[in-house]
This record gives sequence, C-alpha cells and structure tokens, in this order.
Amino acid sequence: METVVTVLMLLIALVFVLKQSFGKPWTILIAAAAAALFTGLMWPLAIEQSKSRISAWLGDSALMLDAAVVLSVEIVLQMAFCIMAADLSAEGQMPRWKIAVYRILRWFPGVLIFPVLFSTLVYVIFAFPGNDFKLVAWILAALVFILIPAGAWAFRKAIPEKELRLELLFILNALTAFFGVIATVNGQTAVEGFSEVDWSAFAGIVLITLAGAFAGWLWHSFHKSKP
Repeated sequence: METVVTVLMLLIALVFVLKQSFGKPWTILIAAAAAALFTGLMWPLAIEQSKSRISAWLGDSALMLDAAVVLSVEIVLQMAFCIMAADLSAEGQMPRWKIAVYRILRWFPGVLIFPVLFSTLVYVIFAFPGNDFKLVAWILAALVFILIPAGAWAFRKAIPEKELRLELLFILNALTAFFGVIATVNGQTAVEGFSEVDWSAFAGIVLITLAGAFAGWLWHSFHKSKP
C-alpha cells in the first residue's frame, strides 16, 4: 500500500512540474514560491506526525474516499486542459468562453502537490533526527523553489513540442487516476457481492447473445450471397 502511495505521489509531482512548462516565467515563479513557503511553514505540524499516524490515515477508508474525490476532480481539470489546448492548437481559434476556461485551467497549478510536499517534509524530518527541524524544513523549501522552475525548464528543453508535452501530461494524469483508484479503494469493494446466481437472468443474457450472434450470421450470409 505504501509503495502504491509513493508512486502516486511521484506521479502527482511530475504532473505538477510538467504543467508548469506551459506557463510563463512569472507564473512558474509564483507557483514555486507558494510551494516553497508551504513547505517551510508546515514544519511545526510536520514534527507532530508519526509513522503510525500516517499508517492510520492510509487505513482510514472514509479519508481515502474523500481523497479520491479531490484526486478525481483535479485529474478531470488537468485532462480538460489537455483537450482544450489540443483543440486550440488544431483549430487556431475558439469561442471567447472557451478561451476564458482554457486560461483558467492553464493557470490552475493543482492542489494535490501540497499533500505531497507535506508528506515529503515529514519523511525528510524523520530521515534527519536530531537536527533543527526548522532548518531542515527551510532547506527543503529552498530545494523545492529551485527544482520546480528547473524541472519545468528541463521538460521544455527535452520536449520542445507543445503537443508532445500535452500528450505526456494526459498520459501521466491517466496513470495518476489508475494508481489513485488502487490507493484509495484500499481493498474494499464498492458494491456488496452476491453469493447466489440469478439463473433466469443469466439464461436471458445467454439467449440474447445467441440471438444477436445468429442474426449477425444471417446478415453476413445474406450480403455474402448477393452478386
């Protein structure tokens, strides 16, 4: 379970940095500054956490389902940005309301990066016991402030074509959704299973399937026999 959550966090971080590659330098700096300030200021809360508490959070099905809702909303927004950006590149113009929505989605950095940064801060504090927690937090904040613009620049240099970066962003969001389902379901089924089989319904499905197959065979034979 922890491995799946770790992979999910890495995907969220990649999506966040890749999304910044579509922004302007000043928007990238604002996003990096907000992430760095959050990381540096959260150290009093981070030192109160423990591995047992984090494990309890991961085992809380209600909390994980709430997280799944937030994750789903953010993924939908990110995928909508990819689709609208692709449409704009292909058509060259869109209605004003679509352009307004596109701009909002473009400047929306995402909110899931903040839980990822908090989890990273907790892990780093655990990894360096005996050190000044505040100093460790602000060193990590400085790294965050540097890595976000550097990562966005690296994505632009490695993949200069905007269309390819859009495809990569879409794929990463799809993978995030996949791992999000695994991480948030937490071994539970959404619908209670049934121990008995409704044989009449099963027979009806079989008959409908056979009737459809027979009708398709007759249609194919009729068209094949025509000159």
